Amino acid sequence: MHLLDAPHHDGSASYVPEGTPALGDVVPVRVRVPRTAGVRDVWLRTVRDGEPRLTPARRDGGDEREDWYVADVVVHNPVTPYRFFLDVPGGYRWLDGRGVHDREVPDAGSFRLTTHAPAPSWLGEGLVYQVFPDRFARSAAADARPLPDWAVPAAWDDEPLGAGPHVGTQLFGGDLPGIVEHLDHLETLGVRTLYLTPVFPGRSNHRYDASTFDHVDPLLGGDEAYAELARAVHARGMRLMGDITTNHTGDGHEWFARALADPSSPEHGMYLWADAPPGTAGTDVALQDDGLAYASWLGHGSLPKLDWGSDETWRRMVTGDDAVVARWLREPFGIDGWRVDVANMTGRWGSEDRTHAVARALRERITRERPDGALVAEHFHDASGDLLGDGWHANMNYTGFTRPAWSWLAAEDSGVPFLGLPTAVPRRPAARMVETMREFASTVPWQVTVRQWSMLGSHDTARLRSIVGSREMVEVAAALLFTYPGTPVVFAGDEVGATGLNGEHARTTMAWDQGARGGGPRWDAATLEVYRSLSRLRAASRALRDGGLRWAVVEDDAVAYLRETPDERLLVVLARAPWSGARLPRHLLAPGARPELLYGDLELTVTDGGLDVAGDGPAVGIHRLA
Repeated sequence: MHLLDAPHHDGSASYVPEGTPALGDVVPVRVRVPRTAGVRDVWLRTVRDGEPRLTPARRDGGDEREDWYVADVVVHNPVTPYRFFLDVPGGYRWLDGRGVHDREVPDAGSFRLTTHAPAPSWLGEGLVYQVFPDRFARSAAADARPLPDWAVPAAWDDEPLGAGPHVGTQLFGGDLPGIVEHLDHLETLGVRTLYLTPVFPGRSNHRYDASTFDHVDPLLGGDEAYAELARAVHARGMRLMGDITTNHTGDGHEWFARALADPSSPEHGMYLWADAPPGTAGTDVALQDDGLAYASWLGHGSLPKLDWGSDETWRRMVTGDDAVVARWLREPFGIDGWRVDVANMTGRWGSEDRTHAVARALRERITRERPDGALVAEHFHDASGDLLGDGWHANMNYTGFTRPAWSWLAAEDSGVPFLGLPTAVPRRPAARMVETMREFASTVPWQVTVRQWSMLGSHDTARLRSIVGSREMVEVAAALLFTYPGTPVVFAGDEVGATGLNGEHARTTMAWDQGARGGGPRWDAATLEVYRSLSRLRAASRALRDGGLRWAVVEDDAVAYLRETPDERLLVVLARAPWSGARLPRHLLAPGARPELLYGDLELTVTDGGLDVAGDGPAVGIHRLA
């Protein structure tokens, strides 16, 4: 059976009315059933108060090729799961977010309606651009700033260290005024949101070990430089997102210093203290010189873990009048939201699990300060249990996008470590990528799926160019990034072909001098134009921003999928290598229309038998069909 012969439903506007339902609403959901699927009847299965309910669906139009059915979902619970029962000769099938099954399946893959408000619309409007402040741009003012004693100075064109004792202290001197000087680059790239990793002072170049949350690191230019950056970003119609550690502080933090000095202090109660030294209480325990043991991030003593069982932690971080997450949302900074570092670990320790409570409280406080504020989690593995719509608006989608994309796009001999696993990135057929993407997308509501941060790399990973090996494969990867459901996120430098073999080594500086000359060894002008073109294409297409997704072709070396809204249909074809091609149904093309090639060079040929696509690879073809 052709992939497009399978019944289909997703949460986009073609199938589910737009808008957030309220408890008690009745929401009509539609399902597309091709005649070739052999379906005799369709039923809707919902789960209400934990109990499954089955109701018949009604036929709702169609033609000689397919039937449409509609059924009513009663929104009785804040998150209401549903799937479709398909009556076929000799048995039945289930349709859920993972596809069609001729067996029983768990509810984990069911579609979901949620009464919780979605992420603000601006989060999905354009490209999110990630900047690691020490490595993006260095203004002339940086030369006059004294270096702290922990810093190991580096020249701007030096290669970042990939391992060793100085990876966290090698300092290149990038600052906030330097970012302001290069906002034109962001604007021509189509950036709508600038996301900075932490700007608070610490004892490292990454600054996830904050020594205070009360002011911006003077090495970056201080509070006034941050306020000026915010003004400059907002003046261009862009958004600015900060980065906060709710799981831990640095061991040099003023709170931790007081906690160590005075066991009776309020700050002492803000941290998790262990009863036993390392080796007996787990690997996430650190030890002071005086024998005092405390919980820390992955056992790193420089990152003591906050105790969310403490009222004082709640007050200072979230609920107080001048709480950390609220203060920076206000003028003169007015940032538009937060990305939360290791959000999956916040509030979790042993038998305690307050993560969801923290996420809900963070979201409530952010939206109280800024009704359109955003909250995005960092979660490197399966985040489905944390993304039901009432806490984090979205997640950095490593498991549902980055990992499967890498495993299809990787060069045969890349040798790059696979995101923390003791193996190199494998090269797998497209079916494995698609199965993984569908499985993870099915575990969260559609409104979360379309705002997930899709990334091909970040400050914690190897560089895309090092994984895929060639400019041509970077183009295929970028086309996937800009056309797959979710918000595309680019780590500064990927758009000019930066390289790097792990997270530390990949934190390379931007070669602005080469860019000014039109290119060079560290500035690939052709790759930059690829990113600019694809960014413009996504900005001009509602189907690419918010449309549904139907897989049309999944072969070892090529995939094709449809992105659709009620008024637009695009076909995306991606090939990592030469392939034999495929024939798609002729009716996908609007009557009397011709395919319009919007990007790439994989042509689509109209024949009496259908729409034929083939070509060499690596290659891309993005076509408007209707």
